[in-house]
Amino acid sequence: MCGCEEPRWGPSAPSPVLLLSLLLSAAPSGLLGEETRQVSLEVSPDWPVPHLLHIRAVGTNSTLHYVWSSLGPPAVLLVATSTPNSTLSIDWIRLLSREPDGGLMVLPKDSIQFSSALVFTRLFEFDSTNTSDTAEKPPGKPYTPYSLAKFSWNNITDSLDPATLTATFQGHPTHDPTGAFANGSLALRVQAFSRTSRPTQPPRLLHTADTCQLEVALIGASPRGNRSLFGLEVATVGQGPNCPSVQKQYSIDDEYTPAIFQMDQLLWGSLPSGFAQWRPVAFSQKQGGRDSAMHCQASPLYPTLAYLLPKSPIIQGFFGSRNNFCVFNLTFGASTGPGYWDQHYLSWSMVLGMGSPPVDALSPLVLSIMAVALGAPGLMLLAGGLFLLLGHKRHSEYQPIN
Repeated sequence: MCGCEEPRWGPSAPSPVLLLSLLLSAAPSGLLGEETRQVSLEVSPDWPVPHLLHIRAVGTNSTLHYVWSSLGPPAVLLVATSTPNSTLSIDWIRLLSREPDGGLMVLPKDSIQFSSALVFTRLFEFDSTNTSDTAEKPPGKPYTPYSLAKFSWNNITDSLDPATLTATFQGHPTHDPTGAFANGSLALRVQAFSRTSRPTQPPRLLHTADTCQLEVALIGASPRGNRSLFGLEVATVGQGPNCPSVQKQYSIDDEYTPAIFQMDQLLWGSLPSGFAQWRPVAFSQKQGGRDSAMHCQASPLYPTLAYLLPKSPIIQGFFGSRNNFCVFNLTFGASTGPGYWDQHYLSWSMVLGMGSPPVDALSPLVLSIMAVALGAPGLMLLAGGLFLLLGHKRHSEYQPIN
């Protein structure tokens, strides 16, 4: 944001939620989307720049398009259509010009049911040496942020893996006077899915055929302080004058992400539309676990002006130059506990999708524990009632001697 507007940071921890609400929010929910989709990843050799990835997920009567790009700041365009035959159309001359409006389209236009975007604009770094509270303010003295629009990114073709439906954007600052990224990089790993499943590594976010996953990893970069914390600025295209809403969901089940009972989700309008989901946790080791878990604090969304953000050609090419943008910030870790300083590693994941967000059902382990916990008192009451009944019957059959 060119330093024109100070980043805003998140509120304190959420208030307690009643057990009944937790149980209801954890109940299984039917999906409105497709069970399976035909998914393809496209990086055409005919395209003049190797910095654009098109994920196309085709269902019975709909198509989801995810267009990822590192032209300018890293960004993703989400488009849902009501036909299995919709296609991506790119006018490269216009898209790469100073005025890219109309340079990227999804056709036919009248089949589009939903569209929005996320733009990853800045990487923050803070000195947390003398701070302890990250809830109400920036978590320490800020260093000059890294503008992700001024990063040099790899050829996306080199990392494309059709078998696992993955690709990775990996970059470093084009101007790095301190050499902080001499042996490091920022990686954005994208993965698509053809059916419902769950990864083996934490945070093990549930995904469906209507979603794709983004993992952001900072690897090997030299921090500018002994106990540096990092953050990420994210901008989104608003649906009308208001910002998208952010909801917090709670569950009593932490089997898939131990000690994390919360799910944050960003919703563009009323369901089913588009969404982003993440657990408020990041990891300081590649093999994420409880020992390397760091809290992820998200700020509220607030509106900002388009000219304060670095220009993304694919966003302007699809939406035009007149858009309402909203921004939120993510902060990873605290001054105490695990941190980037452990192994010079940080990773955080989110799920993006269109339709209804996936909802975690209670695991069999938790259901069995609840059955025992709720069933035992019932059995005790039943046994006590039988004992009293039989005791009363035996007493009523007593005959006096006289």
